[in-house]
Parts: sequence; structure tokens; C-alpha cells
Amino acid sequence: MQLTRSLTLTDAVFVGLGSMIGAGVFAVFAPAAAAAGSALLVSLVVAGVVAGCNALSSAWLAARYPQSGGTYVYGRERLGRVWGDAAGWAFVLGKTASCAAMALTVGVYAGAPKTVAVVAIVALTVLNLTGVQKSALVTRVIVVVVLLVLCLVAFTAREAVQPAEFLPSGILPAAALLFFAFAGYARIATLGEEVRDPARTIPRAVVVALSITLVVYFGVALVALNALGSRLAVSTLADVSPSLAPVIRVAACLAALGSLLSLQLGVSRTALAMARDRRLPSFLADLRWAEIATGAVAIILVLTVDVTRAIVFSSFCVLLYYAIANASAWTLGKRLVPAIGLAGCLTLAGAVLWQL
Repeated sequence: MQLTRSLTLTDAVFVGLGSMIGAGVFAVFAPAAAAAGSALLVSLVVAGVVAGCNALSSAWLAARYPQSGGTYVYGRERLGRVWGDAAGWAFVLGKTASCAAMALTVGVYAGAPKTVAVVAIVALTVLNLTGVQKSALVTRVIVVVVLLVLCLVAFTAREAVQPAEFLPSGILPAAALLFFAFAGYARIATLGEEVRDPARTIPRAVVVALSITLVVYFGVALVALNALGSRLAVSTLADVSPSLAPVIRVAACLAALGSLLSLQLGVSRTALAMARDRRLPSFLADLRWAEIATGAVAIILVLTVDVTRAIVFSSFCVLLYYAIANASAWTLGKRLVPAIGLAGCLTLAGAVLWQL
């Protein structure tokens, strides 16, 4: 099936932002704070550095291989078939778990986790079937709304409280969880066959989306820690500004929906690339069937796991995926950035193992 290059730089940036902002702000901060304690910002920096290295490695590779499939393609071309297959399976498994996590996040904020999660997956699968350009437009609207609400949260946050004892207990495990929140830039690379001028657009979109997300995360983390202290580990962002709680809950649902939309786009296209190479059933080489299958598996996960378990499993798989991406970038003649990214991914993957 021939895909159309219809996405601009702005579209690609918003696809990446849609994947990251929803996951990070509304789903990961509390469990990460529980693990890192008062060192949450340290964990955020660690996750951001590893994500930055991964982003640069992915951007260099995407410019060389502007095809659907992301690191599945890069690993196959640079390291060999086995490593490409490993990356493909890690991505499909990890990001399908991410789909379940985001759908459940929508359900939690809406008050009916399982039911709303299933409805969300079905609705967005139907939307994806109408075309990627419409999906990108919806993602853009969601990102703008969520960023506006986060600005309001920062300006209306409750007065600072004196934190209770809040000592570091797991900086690296927390960084591994927070990494889940940064992994959305992969959606840009997996849309390689649908982006205009991919050699220029993909690297620029990756860097821009990740930079914006890091600034947003750091600002929100500072505000939340200042407002809640140790209670951040058992709170939601709505507790930072009680006067805006209903608005924040609506924004959380929109953010998670935006993330879910972008995740389904990425998983379905990696499945399509693997099906073309006969690593998945051949019927998935039709993008429509790949999108339907992605939604169906995500629904099964929604009915069998909780949010935290889905995030932990996703983080582990995606860290392995990016380890292969960094190893692939090393073969391009790059050295320092891929080396840091590879070491960081393997370290964080080991740190998150105890939570599986």
C-alpha cells in the first residue's frame, strides 16, 4: 500500500508533542515521584538526557532511511535482520502497552477506567481509518488546549507547602518511568513515508518536539513539587490547583487521547513495515488492517492490566528499542551521542526490571 507524503514540519512536531505531553504530565509524575522522592527533578534530567541522545540518533537514522517502521528499519539496515526484528517486536509490544496505558488514563480521569478506555480506543481507531492528515489536525488542537491549561495551572497553583520528609529512594527507576513520557518523538520517525521532505523535516521535528516537551515537564514538575511536596507521590495534577480541577480533568482526558491517537499511528505503521517483510501476518501490510489490529490488541490489554503495569512494561520494551537505535546510529560514524544513549537505555532498562 503506497502512503502519501502529506505531513508538514508543523504536523510532525504536533504528532510528537501529542504523544509526549499527555503521557508525561498526567500519567507518570506521581509514580515517578513515589520512586525518586525529592530527587524527582534529578530523575527528570536523567530521562531527558537519555531521551535527547535517542532523539538525535533517531533523527540521523530517519534522515538516512525515511521509511515507515522507525528503528525496525534502522536495525535491519545497519545491524542485521535479527536486530531489526528485535526492535520491531520491542516497539509493537511496548507501544501497544502504551496505548492501553493512555486509554486507561482517559478512563481514570473520566471516572470509568475500563469502559471509557475501550470506547476511546474504538473511536480513535475509526478516526485513524479516515486518514493521517485528519488525525494530525486533531492532535494539533488537543496539544494547544492542553498547553493552555498547563499554563493556567502554573499561574493558579496553590500556595507553597512545607514538604514532609521526601528523600530519594530510586532515582534511576523514576528516570525509567519518566522516559516513558519522552518517547513520543518516535511517532515522528515511524511516519517517515508520510512526511514531506523527510531528510530535513524529521530531524528538525524531533528536536523541536523534544525541546518543547522538556521545558514543559520541568516547569510543571517545579510547580507541582512546590505546591504539593511529598504529597505529589499520591496526587494528581488536579490537586496542584483545586480551583481548576474540573478543567484539568478535561485537559487530562484530551491529552491522553492525543497521546493515544499518536501511539496508534506509530504502532500500526511499524506493524505495516514488519508485515511487508513477512515478520507479521501479510494482511497487516494493508494499513487499515494494521490500525484495526492495533486497536484490538490494545483493548485486550485494557481489560487485563492497570495503568502502572502497562507503563512499566512499555518503558522496558521501549528502552530496549532505543538501545538498538543508538547502536544503529553508531554505525553511521557518530560516536559520543549514540554511546551515551546506548549506555543510558541499558542502565534504565535494568533499573526498571524490578518493577515488572
